[in-house]
Amino acid sequence: MAPEESKWLTGGLVYPQIAARLRARIATGDYPPGSLLPSEAALVAEFRVSRTTARRGLAVLESEGLIIAMPGKGRVVRDDGSMLGASYRYQTIAHDLREQIRAGTLAVGTTLPSERALRQRHRASRNTVRQALAELEREGLITTEHGKGRFVRPIQGETS
Repeated sequence: MAPEESKWLTGGLVYPQIAARLRARIATGDYPPGSLLPSEAALVAEFRVSRTTARRGLAVLESEGLIIAMPGKGRVVRDDGSMLGASYRYQTIAHDLREQIRAGTLAVGTTLPSERALRQRHRASRNTVRQALAELEREGLITTEHGKGRFVRPIQGETS
């Protein structure tokens, strides 16, 4: 814990404070890329908060793309968008689509293959495919139009 960091969390919403402290520890290298964050139980004990509050703080970092939850392992600090070594199937699907978008195989405005087509191609469950698509949407590479499908968005900094 940094010397200027108080042991107690005070004020209104506490979970953003937990996220801020963990974000600072990631930035300073206390938790380098690929390292495991403390468990929820450890965060509950350290910050003296409920498990729900600790989870909400971690969810903020997940939504920012700083960490990723790996079932059976815990939450891991991301390593420049790729995970060290073993990938989960949804990460492989997301990587495949991401590379097709960057290579121009899936051009801006193009409709992505349907969930069913992706399930068959990758031999994955519907939830796995949806998790991959959600990751690409969080990254801003695709957009969803209800009733129409998912489409490739322009890459940041590009003009169409």
